[in-house]
Amino acid sequence: MQFWRQPRLSELTARSFRQPTTFILLALSAIVLFGLVRTGFSAEKPRNPNIVFILADDMGYGDPGCYNANSKIPTPNIDGLATAGMRFTDAHAAGPLCHMSRYGLLTGRYPFRTDVSKWRRQPLIEDGQMTIASLLKQNGYHTAMVGKWHLGFHENGYDKPLPGGPVDRGFDSFFGIRASTDIPPYFYIRGNQAVQPPTDHIEARNSKEFWTPIQGEFWRAGGIAPDLDLHDVLPLFAEEAVNVIEKHTRSKSEKPLMLYVAFPAPHTPWLPAEEFEGTSEASLYGDFTVMVDAMVGKVLKALDQAEMTDDTLVIFSSDNGPTWYDKDVEKFQHDSAGGLRGMKADAWEAGHRVPFIARWPGKVPANSVNDQLICFTDMLATFAAIVGQELPADAGPDSFNILPSLLNPKTDSLPTRESLVIGSGNHTMTIRKGDWKLIDGLGSGGFSKPSRIKPQPGDPKGQLYNLANDPGETRNLYLENPEQAQRLTEMLKQTQRAGRSRGISRSE
Repeated sequence: MQFWRQPRLSELTARSFRQPTTFILLALSAIVLFGLVRTGFSAEKPRNPNIVFILADDMGYGDPGCYNANSKIPTPNIDGLATAGMRFTDAHAAGPLCHMSRYGLLTGRYPFRTDVSKWRRQPLIEDGQMTIASLLKQNGYHTAMVGKWHLGFHENGYDKPLPGGPVDRGFDSFFGIRASTDIPPYFYIRGNQAVQPPTDHIEARNSKEFWTPIQGEFWRAGGIAPDLDLHDVLPLFAEEAVNVIEKHTRSKSEKPLMLYVAFPAPHTPWLPAEEFEGTSEASLYGDFTVMVDAMVGKVLKALDQAEMTDDTLVIFSSDNGPTWYDKDVEKFQHDSAGGLRGMKADAWEAGHRVPFIARWPGKVPANSVNDQLICFTDMLATFAAIVGQELPADAGPDSFNILPSLLNPKTDSLPTRESLVIGSGNHTMTIRKGDWKLIDGLGSGGFSKPSRIKPQPGDPKGQLYNLANDPGETRNLYLENPEQAQRLTEMLKQTQRAGRSRGISRSE
């Protein structure tokens, strides 16, 4: 019996010369195989992009020049991002206050669904709750955070470890501060440990000229670490972010980098360095915002020098609206809210509509504008789409994938999200659907006075605005359009009861 014998390569080659078609196919196969060997089988899917998310603190929708041609504050680096990428006109923080906004950004969950007031003594993010950092870490990223956390730790003395912070919620490394630079105690944290505990004391400060008590060079009295000077915090965080990028480059790591840079400015205290004094026409606030723009520029320059720019999705935004009053607009002729009503903490648009810019060379169209409604909570689902992972059912309950819109702002598909729900600090609730916006009470719901108004007989019980015709929210249509007010009220209640908005079928 004769068993089959595999032909020798020399035999195959000889036959191939006699059969030209076969020879050509063999030759092409050899070329492809040789190429794969040389490139380490580069036919596999390309590496995921680096992701750098830069978050300013209390910067208004109308501060960057790319959002407000009449801005009195030069912001060349932020404007350059918009020129090279996509500028969103209807992007919203997850809440109109710092901790609310950051909770939604990291978790993809509306902050009104948890008790955000507990941040002072315990973490807002639960153990095992998926975050943008843990998602990306699971998908092969090196994850780093620099800056302001403001989402709580398990606190048991500042000479002991601080569990429940960034390094326990998906970040490989963290250097930053506990909360804002006007909320004591003031100290740096590396990993989960205070670099130096806040053993010294700093007296409260308020600017004496013009500003309200919560503006200017304002900070509260309390403990402060010997190695921390409030004037140094912003530039030190920019330097640390640059170091993270440079270290990642030197390591020659095959992992992509995810870097979250949470600058604590231009939140109070407004402390521009000497070189930035007088660089704007909006006094201390404007000069400090110019300084923030310069720090953004340092991060972008570090990406350039590391030759990472082409492979990096950079997103810039602000955590909520500005602390800027009508009298400030009149005095400086600078509208930090960019024509929107209200300010930080408010249910009105200026409280939570924020600048939002994305740059991803070769992917996101340059110099493009996107008018779709998006929210910070959408980052979790979007990053999941970028790395090709389906979100678990219990993750990101209010997160929607904006990647298709990010890659093509003129897409004819349905809007990414059907509605947006935002809660304010005094429990005023807001819902947006299409052009219509409902606020479930009277007043600003935040810092603008009056915050809350009790309806009198014959008064509307809430506020209803059509933002297409009235972006400044000047005409309350609650009594004129009761059917629309009722529809939005029911939709708001449904969203609150459901515990999620992702995965629920769209209403008719």
